[in-house]
Amino acid sequence: MTLSSIQARHYNTTEPIVVSFDDGVICDISPLESSSENLLVLAPGLVDLQVNGYGGQEFNDPELSTEKVLQICLAMDRDGVTEFCPTFTTQSFELLQHSMATVAQAIEEQADIADRCTVLHLEGPYISGEDGPRGAHPLEHVRPPCWDEYQKLQSAALGKIGILTLSPEFPDVGQFIKRVVDSGVVVSIGHTAASSDQIAAAIDAGATMSTHLGNGAHGTIRRHPNYIWDQIAADELTCSLIADGHHLPTAVIKSIIRAKSPERCVLVSDITGMGGMPPGKYTSTGIGDVEILENGRLVVPGQSQLLAGAALPIGTGIVTLLETAGLDLATAVHMASSGPAKLIKHELAPLEVDAPVDLVFFQIRNGKFEVHTTVNRGRIVYQSS
Repeated sequence: MTLSSIQARHYNTTEPIVVSFDDGVICDISPLESSSENLLVLAPGLVDLQVNGYGGQEFNDPELSTEKVLQICLAMDRDGVTEFCPTFTTQSFELLQHSMATVAQAIEEQADIADRCTVLHLEGPYISGEDGPRGAHPLEHVRPPCWDEYQKLQSAALGKIGILTLSPEFPDVGQFIKRVVDSGVVVSIGHTAASSDQIAAAIDAGATMSTHLGNGAHGTIRRHPNYIWDQIAADELTCSLIADGHHLPTAVIKSIIRAKSPERCVLVSDITGMGGMPPGKYTSTGIGDVEILENGRLVVPGQSQLLAGAALPIGTGIVTLLETAGLDLATAVHMASSGPAKLIKHELAPLEVDAPVDLVFFQIRNGKFEVHTTVNRGRIVYQSS
C-alpha cells in the first residue's frame, strides 16, 4: 500500500501540514489552514542500534532461520522503527557465526528484511568478565579480543558488522580497535571495567561510541575517576542510552544529556525477545526464566528490582525524554532517528520535497508512544486498528 497525502503536525515545528506523495517520494509539503487538535505527529522513521530480538524470538538462537529473522523485522514496524541493527551478544564462536550468517544471508535474499536492517551490531564477546560490567552476558563465553576470530565473524556476516561493542581493558587492545575502525566499523565502549588510561587509549585508537552508558556497570564504583565519568567527559564518544524508565534514573539521564549535549547522545531500546510480549512469567527463554510486569519492566521472577533486560520499544525513550529530561519533541525524536542513523551512515531522508519516505505517524497519549502508521521506503508497512 502507498501513500497519496496525509495531514499531520511536523515534529520539528509542531505546525499543521499536508504532505503529498508520488511513488513513495514527497512531492509537496504545504501549510494546513485549519486543523484538528488531534492531528498525529509526523516524524522520520525511528532507528534502533540495539535490538536483540522481539516477540519471543532472539537473534542469538542456534535454530535461527530466515523466517524467524523476517518475523522480528516485520514486528518492528508496529513501533515506528524503519531501520534497526540486529544485535548479537556474547556467545560461543559457533553460535555467533551461525546467527550472524543467517541474518546476513536473509538480508541478501529478502527485500522485506533488507528494507529494515543492513548493519549488524556485535555486542561482545570481548567484554569485561567482572560481575556488574558483564551484565547478563555468560561468563564462560567472555574472552579477549582476537583479530582472527573477529575476521571470521565478519566474513560470516558478509561484511555487515557495523558496530562492535567491546571493553578496552585488555592488553594491546588499542591495535585491535584501530584495525576494526580502519575497516569501517564503529567501535563502541561497553560492558567495561576499564581504567581512565584504557578508556583514553581506546579513544585515541578510534572508538567513537559508548554502549548503553550507565548500564553494564558495577553496582558500586569509586567516586572519581571512573569509567562512567571518563566516557561522559569524552567529546569523541557518542553515548547510547536506554531511557525506558527502568534502566536509568531520571537524574542520570538528565545529567548525561546535559553534560554531553543531545547531539552526542542517542536512544536505543536494547530490546530482547520479550519485547512485544504481554505481562506474565516466561520460562526457558534465551535469557532464562523472566517476568514482564504490568509496567513493561522485565525482571527475574519474584525480584522486581533485578532487571533481566529490556522489553520496551525505543519510542518509550522519546516519552521519557519529554516528560522527565525537559527536552523538546524535535530533540527527542532526533535522538531516536537521525542521530543513530548518522552513526551507521544510514540515509534517513529529511521531511523535504523529493525525499524518499521513511516515516512514523504517532501520538503521545497517557504517557505512551502510540504509533498510528509506519512508512518504510514509501510503503505503508503498519497501521493501527
